[in-house]
Amino acid sequence: MSSMLSKSSKYAIKAVIYLALHSDKERKILVRDMYEAVRVSESYLAKLLQDLSRHGIISSTKGRNGGFYLSEENTQRTLMDIVRVIDGDEGINACVLGISSCDAEHPCVIHHLVAPSKLGFNHVLNTTTLGDLVAGISDEHPVFPL
Repeated sequence: MSSMLSKSSKYAIKAVIYLALHSDKERKILVRDMYEAVRVSESYLAKLLQDLSRHGIISSTKGRNGGFYLSEENTQRTLMDIVRVIDGDEGINACVLGISSCDAEHPCVIHHLVAPSKLGFNHVLNTTTLGDLVAGISDEHPVFPL
């Protein structure tokens, strides 16, 4: 079921987890200081983080001592908020086989097999806040590299 998230959404979620663990309003993180931990190119990560920042999922400041961080408000956003920004609604509702015409009215051959799992997965994305996510990570459990 890993195909339920695009690679871009996976990288974005990893980056937000990294920010949640290592940043706050006083400690901002530069893309160059985190792209290796997220395991994606610096330029690609910069694009993802700029999109998330523009939509208020994460925070950023420019200039000296600038960078990306998670504010208290950001921690109330959900995993689905990240996926919507990165993949749009089309990506969320996409067929797991990649068939563009597949939907509830015109299902592909495995649509009925994966629909319950996909609904459950989407429910988790919708109900898990960024604060919930990082609250479940203990100090002795290594998270990175992901």
